[in-house]
Amino acid sequence: MSKREAKATAEEKQKRKRKRKKKTKHTLTRAVTHIRLLEANPGKLAALDALMAVYLPLCQQYTTLFGTREESPDKYTDPIFETELSERLHRVAMQQAAGIAKSWRTNRTNAYQAYLDEVADYAAARAKAEAEGKRSSFKRKEPEWQEWDVPVLRVPVMQANANVVVIEKSEESTFDYWLRISTLDKGNPLRVPVKLASYHKKAMGGKTINTSTTLQKRKGVWWLTLSFDEDMPPKTEAGAPGVGIDVGIKNFVTTSTGKHYGTFAGKLATKHKRDREKRRRKDKLRACLKKKGVPKEKLPSKSSASSRRLGRQVRQDINRAINQALDDHPDARIIYEDLNVASMRFKARSMNAYLYASNLGHIPKQLAWAAAKRRMASHTVRAAYSSQECPVCHYVDRANRPDQQTFCCQVCGYTDHADRKAAGTLASRWADRELAACADLKQVKALLLRRHEKWKQENAQRITRAGPPIQLSFWDPPEMFLDSSHE
Repeated sequence: MSKREAKATAEEKQKRKRKRKKKTKHTLTRAVTHIRLLEANPGKLAALDALMAVYLPLCQQYTTLFGTREESPDKYTDPIFETELSERLHRVAMQQAAGIAKSWRTNRTNAYQAYLDEVADYAAARAKAEAEGKRSSFKRKEPEWQEWDVPVLRVPVMQANANVVVIEKSEESTFDYWLRISTLDKGNPLRVPVKLASYHKKAMGGKTINTSTTLQKRKGVWWLTLSFDEDMPPKTEAGAPGVGIDVGIKNFVTTSTGKHYGTFAGKLATKHKRDREKRRRKDKLRACLKKKGVPKEKLPSKSSASSRRLGRQVRQDINRAINQALDDHPDARIIYEDLNVASMRFKARSMNAYLYASNLGHIPKQLAWAAAKRRMASHTVRAAYSSQECPVCHYVDRANRPDQQTFCCQVCGYTDHADRKAAGTLASRWADRELAACADLKQVKALLLRRHEKWKQENAQRITRAGPPIQLSFWDPPEMFLDSSHE
């Protein structure tokens, strides 16, 4: 290539950089997954395996480091560990580890804050019981904190950028793209062919592929994930009605309009029970073999195909429920709770198993994604006491939920379906600036108490029954989540 041609090529690249759009809050990144790297010869794949054998342990070292030290993970910090990887690959491993550690630390911080809120709520309830002389009848268990384990990387994954993995358009008709991957052999990168399926080509038609790529090995096969950005500004009008969405196990999604979508009860609960029994027998077998001195590598695996299959089916049912809910409210503003599932704990082990299997944490993320994909406006609101607060008098008490389906206020007598009422409460909280300004549960508690006292003063003649003393509690009892057939 002559100097003139090289200069022209450099100018074209610079123009493409200038034309590249900047991401906004309405930019949606779509992933193109399940691209199998089957066209490469065994020698190239062996070189990729050798690279991952060095890359993954280094990434684990930095994940442990970033997760345990006090300061926040910094992907641009100076390298610490020695490795035979190049400086670029070393930096990519650090960036991937920093992202994993940052996400883990954020989730742990949220869970610990929820634990502190539960401790404060427990202390207030205990002090009230002692003041009323009911200490002997106070049966509530004090919350306990279980320290989180640092993430362990088991699946070979590389989240690469253009410094180490470059995707190039193929000039031949045999393949669609070529991957140029930096390896342990400096100056001799791998060139791996990529052949797209018809649905890959349809999804990527006319789109500009991002420079970031993901390489992952599953069951002996290497997979590639590409992505592209789309600008998807919401089309929801400013005066659109708000529709609240309540999340639960009995009904995955319940809207403030009174519709229910998806459920974990029934077939999924039966499959979960069968899978749990199978895993319990497997755990007993592992313990027996371990006691007899069987090597660890020969013990039965802790994971099972049935558990993974159940997890996929639960996520599929959740996705279907969310799609149906959004399709039924195309012109609405979606309002849902900022749910923190990681901190949820119940006394009964069976309830914790149900909670884990129901995968409630997937619902808020899927709601945000599905709404953005449809260009619908969506917002999260504080969920504290939303299932126990009366929408009329703001009285909060566990007794307002006599069973899973019913909400009945102990003061004003307001009655409604519990999930529909909770969804309506969430919808009303979107415009509640005073509640949104509350920094913690203590402030939310004080605000709801003030509102209830104000209502009592304005509607003293309407109160038919004084009801028990107010005792605010953040979590409903476990039996609220399941019907009697699954208790």
